[in-house]
Order: sequence, then structure tokens, then C-alpha cells
Amino acid sequence: MALTIDAHQHFWQLDMPFNHAWLDAPDLAPIRRDFLPEDLMPRIRSVGVDRTIFVQTQHDVEENRWVLGLAKHHPFLAGVVGWVDLSSEACERQLLEFKDHPKFVGVRHVTHDEPDDDFIVRDDVLRGLKVLERHGVPFDLLCFVKHLRHVPALARHLPDLPMVIDHLAKPRIKEHRTDDWLPHFRAAAAFPNVSCKLSGMITEADWRSWTVDDLKPYVRAALELFGPGRLMFGSDWPVCELAGSYERVFHALVETLGPLGESERDAIFGGTAARFYRLSD
Repeated sequence: MALTIDAHQHFWQLDMPFNHAWLDAPDLAPIRRDFLPEDLMPRIRSVGVDRTIFVQTQHDVEENRWVLGLAKHHPFLAGVVGWVDLSSEACERQLLEFKDHPKFVGVRHVTHDEPDDDFIVRDDVLRGLKVLERHGVPFDLLCFVKHLRHVPALARHLPDLPMVIDHLAKPRIKEHRTDDWLPHFRAAAAFPNVSCKLSGMITEADWRSWTVDDLKPYVRAALELFGPGRLMFGSDWPVCELAGSYERVFHALVETLGPLGESERDAIFGGTAARFYRLSD
């Protein structure tokens, strides 16, 4: 039986020496507390998820070390998407510390928070991405719709770097808009080294009143453009708790996708993530 994998979740512990200032925003108060593996386990069990992928929240290699330590004690944690400083001369040295760890499976940078909208295509950052490509380490693209225009150029420049768009690039679901998103999303999907996570959607919708129908145009577009073999389920837990429970996120995606063949479902809910991140377990 195929494993069911949540390809996008987070942990944080507020007494750890990391920068948790982003959680100070008033509307994030419900998630300004510790979220750890013990909190996630009952949630994944309730919907039949077998494994998860942790995705970074910090621009700090110490977070890599912390979560890889957690993974030793929690077998359900199949992979860690960590961080290295792509713009630094130290990028390769940092990557070499982690890349051979069996559960270090990728790198992410919180690109959409960078003041420079062109950060991801700067020469120094491209040099860092080339380091990932050379070592075969996948990259998570965290961007807003306005950054999607860079993805085709990245995919063309780095044809051997597997990349995945987190949260469908955060389309404006609350406003029911696709016009500013779909053309760039389609252009990104044209490149076979680009995949997409069906994640983070309910927090881009109306937190209090979203429905499955609000998500359908975005999920259906992703399914048409990427196909099941380049799509993966991600809960974005615990951020999702702002708008809905873990269970509600999982079941909403199942409903939004509609009837699928067994192989298509297995790809979206596990197979794509296992292949993309080269999971060892």
C-alpha cells in the first residue's frame, strides 16, 4: 500500500533562540504557541497520513540541526526541508554539513518576505541555487503571485534543479482572482523540473467562511497544468489552524480533487513527494 505523505508542515518552539517575530502579528495570535511533533501525531493519524515533510521557517542553519534532532525520535518525520544562505559564499559549506543526512531532503528560503522582488534571480542567489543543482538538492519556491514571473527563467537557467512551488504561489483566493495568477502559473508548469504543492490555500481564502468551492478553480488548474505526477498534498500545519483544522484541510482537498484513479490519488497524496524529495523511508 502506498504511503500517504503530508509534504508541507512546520514546527516551532518559542523558547528556542530563533526569530519568531513574524508571529507577533495580531491576527496570528492563535498560533503563537509551541507546535511540536507530539501535537501533530494525533492529527495525521486521524486522517491516515503516514509520513510528513518539515519545511523551514527560519533563515538559520540551527533550525536544520534542531529538526533533524527531532526526526531521530519521531519516525513519521520523513524529511526536512531546511535552509542555507543562498546568497553567501558559505552556501556550499553549509549545504555539505547537511546534504548527506538521510532526512535532509531540500532547501527553502522565505523569498516572498525579501524587500527585493527580484531577490530570487539575483546573481549571488543564482550562484547558490547552482550549488543546490550541482549537489542534487531540491528547492522549495515560496513566493507570491507577483514573483511567479521569475519561475520560468529559473527553470530554464537551472534545468537539473527540481523545484516545487509552495502554496500554488498564494493566489488571491479570498478575492476569487485568477487573472493575475493563471498565466504565470501556466508558464511555470511548462517546465518539467517544476512541481507544485496543493497547500496553504485556506489561509489565502476567507478564514471564517471559505468553502471547497472557493478552492476548486485553483486546484483544478493545478491538476490540469501539472498533472498528479507533479502535485503533492501539504497541510501547511500549524499555519492552517488559522482557518481550519488539519482534518478539514485534508478532507477539503480530497473533495476538491473529485474522483481520481488510484494511481493519481497515490501520486498527489504521497508518490510525488516521495520521488521529488527522494525519501529513504
